[in-house]
Order: sequence, then C-alpha cells, then structure tokens
Amino acid sequence: MSLWVIAEQRNGKLRKATLEALSEGKRVAEKLGVPCEAVIVGSGVKGLAEEIGKYGASKVYVVDSPELENYNPIAYSRAIADLVKEHSPKVIFAGNTLNAREMVSRVAAKVGAGLASDCIGFEVDEGNLVAIRPAISGKVITKIGFSSEIQMATLRSNVFEIEESGGSPDVVEVAFSSAPEDSKQTLKEFVSKETGRPELTEAAIIVSGGRGLKEGENFKLVEELADLLGAAVGASRAAVDAGWKPQSFQVGQTGKTVSPNLYVAVGISGAIQHLAGMSSSKYIVAINKDPDAPIFNVADFGAVGDLFKVVPLLTEEIKKVKAQEG
Repeated sequence: MSLWVIAEQRNGKLRKATLEALSEGKRVAEKLGVPCEAVIVGSGVKGLAEEIGKYGASKVYVVDSPELENYNPIAYSRAIADLVKEHSPKVIFAGNTLNAREMVSRVAAKVGAGLASDCIGFEVDEGNLVAIRPAISGKVITKIGFSSEIQMATLRSNVFEIEESGGSPDVVEVAFSSAPEDSKQTLKEFVSKETGRPELTEAAIIVSGGRGLKEGENFKLVEELADLLGAAVGASRAAVDAGWKPQSFQVGQTGKTVSPNLYVAVGISGAIQHLAGMSSSKYIVAINKDPDAPIFNVADFGAVGDLFKVVPLLTEEIKKVKAQEG
C-alpha cells in the first residue's frame, strides 16, 4: 500500500504542479503511514526520476517509450491504470493541470476510484484520505470522504509548499506496448504560443485585465506592468468574449482557477464568476473607477480611479524602484 503521484513534464522539465503534488504527497503519506511513490509516462523521461525522488518519492515507475513522445490521454491513462491495477496504491495525487485533469479522470474510471479535483488541503481520518476543496464558486469549503478503495485527487497550483525531502529513489522501468485504442486520438500538430511569461495557473504573480480597458489595444498597459513584475497575464470573461485575448487567458468559473501570491485586477468589476477563479489568491490588488465594484469586497488593496491614469503611474513607480535596486 502506498501513495502515488502522477508526475508531469514539459520540454524535459517537471511541472511546478508536480513538485507541489510530490511535496504534499510525501507529507500526507507520512500521516497515512505509507511510502510516497510516483509514476511518470512519456518519451525520454527516465532521467527525471532522480529529481522526482528529491521531492519525496522513494520509488518511481517510469513508462518511457518513443510511442509516448506526444501526450495522448488514451495511451497515458491506460499505461497508468494498468500499473494501478497491478500495485494497488491507496491514494493517487496529481497536479490540477489541464492534461492531468483529463488523464486522471480516465484513470479513475478504469480503476473504480473516487476522485476529488482542485483540492486545497487534506486530512487523514482513521487511515483514510479526506480532501478539502472549494465549492459553489468558492463560497464554501467542503470536506470530501471516499468510499472507494483507491482515492484520487488533483491539487490546486500555488497552494502547497514545495519541499525537497527525499533522496535517490528506486527506479522501476515499465515496458509499454501500444494498443489499437490508442489511435482513436492522434496529435496532428502542436502549436506553441510562447509568451516568455509564466504559465497562468502556476504563476506567483498575475496581472489581469477586464472590460474597463475598453479595447484590446489597451491590454498593453496590463502586459507592461506584468512584464515588470515577472507576472503572467490573465483576462476576465468579458475581455475574452470581446476578442481581446484568447480563451486560454481567461480566469474565472468558466476559465482557469488560479492561486498566485499576488493578483492585480485591472478594470475588472469582480462578478462572482471571476471571483470563483481567483479569490484564493494570497493578496489581491484592484484598480477600478467604480467604488462599488464587487472586486473591492475581496481586495486587500484597492485604487479607485481611472485605470488609464493609475496603471501608468504604478508602472513608473515600479520602474523607479527597480532602477534603484539595480
């Protein structure tokens, strides 16, 4: 019996969400009295096993095959589910990334596991996992128990502390053979849109723009501020619906859920759907000309004023501070 973490990598590097899941996995495994182990699937990923061990996994199952070079949820989930059936881990963790959510739901269905998503904490009750997660657009915090033998959960990014607490793991190489079902989904082309900024769901700082920017061209105010802060750029649904930013930038109930250390909302009124995606941020700064905007109800710091005056002033002050530090 053990706790497993499904490790993800991108361009040969472990995802930050994986490091968080490994660190929390080690802590929860100690409470359960079981070892923390991991599984990684892909091509050329064997070399990541040592790093996985540094963050808590005492054993790493490596499914490494050229056939797995491109992410395929059918093949990946099949490979993991077969391992789960063979070794019967008690708990399985994964980051709450787009690929992981798709993959672990397939694994859960294949092995008959209960699955709690977007978790922000865990407890152990009489040897069983209790998952803690927001519900009803973040208005309440729920505790979820499991009736299944295998208990699965995805972990919200930027919530769990990353900690190096392991050593050199045992590495178990697992053979992979393709199956006819794998070809039901094939990757024809991968189009990368590198911005040079952090991944939105993993960023420590996010600057988001909303309807108050009036037009897409004005997003340059948000982008300049974000680049100064080393931040990711987000957008409200109104900004996305207006065509100012792609849907991949959207923060909110129908977009991405984020938990940065600092969230700067520029020209965003703060409808409940948007708050559901960012209200768990450690610090929230709101800039809006409407003093009654709902965003101020959750903001730690607020500036009531014209964003076209406030944001440039804020940007210039940050430039001055950076110049002094440099």
